[in-house]
Amino acid sequence: MVKGLFLTLISGLIAATTWAQRSPVVNAADIRLQFRKLDTLGSVLYIAAHPDDENTRLLGYLAKEKLYRTGYLSLTRGDGGQNLVGDEQGELLGLIRTQELLAARRIDGAEQFFTRALDFGFSKNPAETFTIWDKEKILGDVVWMIRKFQPDVIVCRFPPDSRAGHGHHTASAMLAEEAFEAAADPKRFPEQLKVLAPWKAHRIMWNTFNWTGAVDNSAGKLFELNVGTFNYLLGRGYGEIAAESRSQHKSQGFGVPASRGSSYEYFSPVKGDKPVGSLLEGVNTTWTRIPGGKPIGEMIDKAQAAYNMEDPAASVPALLEIRKAIQALPEGYWRTQKLKETEALIIACAGLWMEAYSNAQVVVPGQPMEGSVQLLCNSHTNVTVDQISFDGKDSVLNQLPLEYNRMRTIPEALTLPASLPVSQPYWLQSPHPIGIYTIKDPMQVGYPENKPSLEAVIKLRINGEQLTVTRPVQYKFTDPVKGELYEPLVVAPPVVAILNTNIFIFKETQPQAVQVKLRAMGQQSKGTVRLQLPAGFTSQEAEQSYELSSKGDETVVTFHIAPQKVAGINRTDTLRVEVRSEGKIYTQSLHTIAYDHIPDINIFPEALAKVVTVDLKHNGRKLGYIPGAGDMVAASLRQVGYEVTQLDEKEIMNGNLQQYDAIIAGVRAYNVNPRIKYWQPRLMEYVKNGGTYLVQYNVSSPLVITDIGPYPFTLTRDRVTDETATVTVLDPKSEIMHYPNNITDHDFDGWIQERGLYFTQMADPAYQKLFAMHDKGEEALQGSTLVAKYGKGRYVYTSLAFFRELPAGVPGAYRLFVNLISTKK
Repeated sequence: MVKGLFLTLISGLIAATTWAQRSPVVNAADIRLQFRKLDTLGSVLYIAAHPDDENTRLLGYLAKEKLYRTGYLSLTRGDGGQNLVGDEQGELLGLIRTQELLAARRIDGAEQFFTRALDFGFSKNPAETFTIWDKEKILGDVVWMIRKFQPDVIVCRFPPDSRAGHGHHTASAMLAEEAFEAAADPKRFPEQLKVLAPWKAHRIMWNTFNWTGAVDNSAGKLFELNVGTFNYLLGRGYGEIAAESRSQHKSQGFGVPASRGSSYEYFSPVKGDKPVGSLLEGVNTTWTRIPGGKPIGEMIDKAQAAYNMEDPAASVPALLEIRKAIQALPEGYWRTQKLKETEALIIACAGLWMEAYSNAQVVVPGQPMEGSVQLLCNSHTNVTVDQISFDGKDSVLNQLPLEYNRMRTIPEALTLPASLPVSQPYWLQSPHPIGIYTIKDPMQVGYPENKPSLEAVIKLRINGEQLTVTRPVQYKFTDPVKGELYEPLVVAPPVVAILNTNIFIFKETQPQAVQVKLRAMGQQSKGTVRLQLPAGFTSQEAEQSYELSSKGDETVVTFHIAPQKVAGINRTDTLRVEVRSEGKIYTQSLHTIAYDHIPDINIFPEALAKVVTVDLKHNGRKLGYIPGAGDMVAASLRQVGYEVTQLDEKEIMNGNLQQYDAIIAGVRAYNVNPRIKYWQPRLMEYVKNGGTYLVQYNVSSPLVITDIGPYPFTLTRDRVTDETATVTVLDPKSEIMHYPNNITDHDFDGWIQERGLYFTQMADPAYQKLFAMHDKGEEALQGSTLVAKYGKGRYVYTSLAFFRELPAGVPGAYRLFVNLISTKK
């Protein structure tokens, strides 16, 4: 009798390594590989600092050729990098790169993990890194993952010295080496031993650099491994798999070509002996490594030999017997891992397809939800469903055999618990300092994303044996162009408040309109809205009422706010929106990140905006903007009062460029826009005829054209990472330092993440160098900003991080940027 299908609400401790996924698609060759993996008991954990640091060819080889359990522990989510697909920065970029890593792992077969470390941008050495990261906490996270993952071998991407090229890289190797010993020491991080046990890996190795293909191993000091093999069951070599995996890092522009044929990786021992024949040499990777495992290995060998790729279902009885044998083992790491693998094999061989859906992508706690579960058996295996229910509400269906090739759809409706958490990444649920995320539940540390808010737990009998399958509740829909699509289910507050901009710039005491869009995420909603304003600000409207009649309904309320004083004030504050409805207060906004290469990301940050009071003058009104890799500079300049027009081919090649007081090139425009080499003569003509052209930073390779200014200069990797570094004005009498704003040392206060990056050098004498600055213990760099007269106009190249500072509301950055694009008429 069918008693119910449980829609489980997730709370409390998290036990699984990976969350429930939609029904996986496997073929007979995949099943063959899964059989081999079931017979392999070995694990490798790869450790580095960022998304893209991992060696995808090695990960694919270990996971799909050697069939080890393989994981990548990235210390950070890449939050501090640059974005080549959009304008997201900081935590939002970290969300994108998290999903790109998960996409990469789905291709190369490894698993993905993280620590709490926050990528704060480029770091020149580990000493600087550990002044921002809490070393003991991050070390504890690495130890936690080693004890949890129990790797036989640990592999580092970087050496623990300056050869790593980045302070985060060096720190990752230092932490891995220290954690190798600490994980085995019960005196280190003893609080972890309430749920985990000490673990000693067999060895730790450095996966030495092989980027040029010229590694000298004539002395035999390195262990070498040919990972360029071809797998007939996959139909590809690991160079091909690696290229597809690495090309998922689209926000970093890391699309790479496939490589084919032999390719060697080299490893230097860090601790433990150097292997000779295998990376896991000395590790027993057969079932005999665990007590009582030898007979299970023999059963698996027999099942493998009998496997028929044209009839995988014939293996189900043998797999069920293997499952019974594994269940009889004492609790332990490999019992847990191999039981999951066996059950996945049974489902694959039986041809079972099971998914759960919500009829809407967005649901609200305490409100109704309609959904369904679909089940299909693509074999003649005897499968019946024991329980079908939503949230404990039974639907008695008597008996439900899954007949061959007949889809079963079970619709249900429920009211969600009012306590169901809103969909918010667990590492973004609490405020955090610069270098580390604050995570309330320590059991969540390491996981790449939240466990699904709602899961369907389907209880089956396969040939009479009970089996439980978990599937996330998703939203599935059909796009008229892209076809059938899946998106994660979103649990939302009943109402969100969306500000029309995230920054308001006040140059005077005149009121500005603050528009707040209210959107009903569930049923009807009504109440009041007010702004929590910083000291020194007032609003003409103390409170506004709203009423939304149905789900998706929107309305806009407007407040008019103003500072009491502006003259002489340069300050950044924050305003917050507060919505009151049915006795509760809601302060969430809604932010959606949507790109074709990753699932949609919907988060609910606080409804906040920066309120910047700045003593700012400017003499121009019309600006042209050439988009680059993605930034928010144009939007920031509109807040100052400029009219900003995005320039395209038609406007640049045939339009009247002289109408613009200045033209600005977005970050990395000369790296990503192939048309700019044809636009460059027109832009130089614009400058020559009296225009001002400001180019923001680019990297040295690849450049669309090398002559990006009227006179030559080169680009370097030089940067100043200390955002508080002293800035020296090289020519205090320069007009740029005084018009239209008098620039002082205080204009460099409050900068975030860095002063600048990819500075210039070897500049033609026609350029004026404006500033000198340096990080601690280094020589002064003068290549951050170049200015040259060209004909009647001004050309500016700046590597200063305006693309970070302007959206962050740094008053001095606005004053300086305006000076760079302003000339006396």
